[in-house]
Amino acid sequence: MALARRRVDDGAVDPADLALRRPGRGGSRRVAKAVAAAPPTTYFVCSAIFHYLGPAFAVLLFALVEPVGVAWLRIVFAAAVFAAWRRPWRAAPALDGTGRRDVVAMGVVLGVMNPCFYVAIDRLPLATVAAIEFLPVIALAAVGLRTVRNALALAAAVAGVYLLFDVRIEGEPLGLLLAFANSILFALYIVLAHRVSRSGDVNGLDGLAAAMLVAAVVTTPIGAAAALPALVDPVAIAAGAGVALSSSVIPYVFDQLALARMAREAYALLVSLLPATATVVGLVVLAQVPSRVEVAALALVVVGVAVHRRPPGAAP
Repeated sequence: MALARRRVDDGAVDPADLALRRPGRGGSRRVAKAVAAAPPTTYFVCSAIFHYLGPAFAVLLFALVEPVGVAWLRIVFAAAVFAAWRRPWRAAPALDGTGRRDVVAMGVVLGVMNPCFYVAIDRLPLATVAAIEFLPVIALAAVGLRTVRNALALAAAVAGVYLLFDVRIEGEPLGLLLAFANSILFALYIVLAHRVSRSGDVNGLDGLAAAMLVAAVVTTPIGAAAALPALVDPVAIAAGAGVALSSSVIPYVFDQLALARMAREAYALLVSLLPATATVVGLVVLAQVPSRVEVAALALVVVGVAVHRRPPGAAP
């Protein structure tokens, strides 16, 4: 695959350049070839694994720090990693007005979404929150459907999510409310991350890094006070850093790599894997055993993803 820095037909940035280019520096050609040659689904699978693996570790950290405090630790540590790696302030002047608004909006969404998500998974099973999180994404995927095959794929995914949607309202109204708020914010994140990844002004990862700095500012009034006890506990600090890497650095980087080469609607449909991922992670890490209905739901979701194909002529 040619490594020339170029745009594909739909305006996506070459993923090799997206992954490796830093302001004023070039990347390793060998690594660039590997990044460019990998199919976008590879990036998505890596993102899907870590999307709930990190939060599962965060649930274990709730014994030491309140959920909103863990959310603050996650965002702040992730912002520090991105700042040291990408130095987004160097690229920020190249953004036009629209690009700046997208980056700031993405940062605000991340800064509010993470506390909502963490309080929700503290009160509800991880797979239940994942199922709620997926509902708006289905609507996002439906926007780009043009084939019967994709319609059937979406129908299977919807059926699977419906079966996973086993919410126990009694006793957890706040958890349910925040799970729905998180689901709306997650759909907004996909839209904004897609825009940032396709920006012609800066590298997508630089835009993500800048958004994470904004998120750190937004989430500080929400969770900084709750995180204070962790700042004198080396174990909690190390755990918070690990949660940040596995929740906000690794999956978000792979999100950018996937979105740079996939149509937003195709990515949104593949996100139907996330409830299945959450169920598996919940079983392995948190001992949340799925029922027979949940297993059937996972099968439907997998079928939906397997059946899905990009419509002819759609953007790469």
